[in-house]
Amino acid sequence: MTESTYAVSGMICGHCADFVTEELQRLDGVTAISVDVDNGTVTLTSENELDIAHVRAAVDEAGYELTAARD
Repeated sequence: MTESTYAVSGMICGHCADFVTEELQRLDGVTAISVDVDNGTVTLTSENELDIAHVRAAVDEAGYELTAARD
């Protein structure tokens, strides 16, 4: 299992978290998603390391911007 945290800008409420979660759930291998709206972060647990381009595309599709990967 791999856990990665990403900074996402534009999220301000629970609905934002829902939109981001919905899109990220579509990525192959994702087993858990934790969205922290207050800190503007998303933590993904996956079977294998995820391609950041796929994560960015999913966040973009939800209407937000992936600004950075965090350790």
